[in-house]
Amino acid sequence: MNSRALLAPLLLIAAIAFVSALQIAAAVFAPVAGALFIIALVWPFQKNLQRFLPKLLALALVVAVIVCVFVALTSAAAWGFGRIGRSVVAEGARFQALYNQLADWLEGHGIVVAGVWAEHFNVGWLLRILQGVTARLNTTISFWVVVIVYVLLGLLDTEAIAQNIRRALSSETANAVIRGGVLTASKLRRYMLVRTVMSLATGAFVWALSAAFGLRFAAEWGVIAFTLNYIPFIGPFVATLLPSAYALAQFGSPEAAILIFAGLNIIQFVIGSYIEPRVAGYALAMSSYVVLFSVFAWSFVWGLFGAFIGVPITIAILTFCAQFSSTRWVSEIFGASAASESDRL
Repeated sequence: MNSRALLAPLLLIAAIAFVSALQIAAAVFAPVAGALFIIALVWPFQKNLQRFLPKLLALALVVAVIVCVFVALTSAAAWGFGRIGRSVVAEGARFQALYNQLADWLEGHGIVVAGVWAEHFNVGWLLRILQGVTARLNTTISFWVVVIVYVLLGLLDTEAIAQNIRRALSSETANAVIRGGVLTASKLRRYMLVRTVMSLATGAFVWALSAAFGLRFAAEWGVIAFTLNYIPFIGPFVATLLPSAYALAQFGSPEAAILIFAGLNIIQFVIGSYIEPRVAGYALAMSSYVVLFSVFAWSFVWGLFGAFIGVPITIAILTFCAQFSSTRWVSEIFGASAASESDRL
């Protein structure tokens, strides 16, 4: 058997071993990935502050801003899920009765999946989802504390690392690595800016639609849609499904729930599939298949955090691949070419 025949299985084994290592050591690697992502976002802010302030004071201000943003987002999500969860607990019996009536109505109209739906898709299921998300928000605090520590240390050493790269590697390779890092950071900042604006727009439209239909907790549904929109595909799906399920219980009418579900999906489709990719431009120059694969693959490795950071990781991989002739084909197949990227810097 020649070497080329052995290459494919060896690469497959190496990839499986690498993914397994990332999954087993998630407590080590996931915070590092999160820290690198945040450093890429805030480094220009840190660098500009250092022109007017001492380095440590500038670093303290940057970390304070990061903590404030994290606390604000976490508090908003916990507020929305908490209020809706308490409502489901308080009126669980009434909601369950409405769900049972709806299941009987579906069975009476010949919809054979109604029994299975009533068994699994009920108020208890909705409550477990809400409680699970709220509990997850509470347990992420320790994770993000570790991330902040890595960010603190990373911002202190960013310039030194760049100098070490230039000393350790050849001039051409060092320039390619540093150029890849700069370009990746630029694309990630554009990606997060666009996603934040689109998340705000999604939350506002979800709130307006919920209020127009008279759905209770319209503001809370808007906040939930805003926060979950940072997780591609999975977040919008949950933000659409939960209010639709709640509408079934509140109105006891499948027609009203279907209208709300359709309206929410139109909002998500127009903003997420039409407006956002065009506004993001080269920062998200990937096919929908690659984006979807990134979300599910990294959620398998690191759970909810992996679903959030999967697309940024893929952006970074494709950007670095574009800097080297041996791997440029990967970027050209799955993302933007190196030439188009550099022209937009």
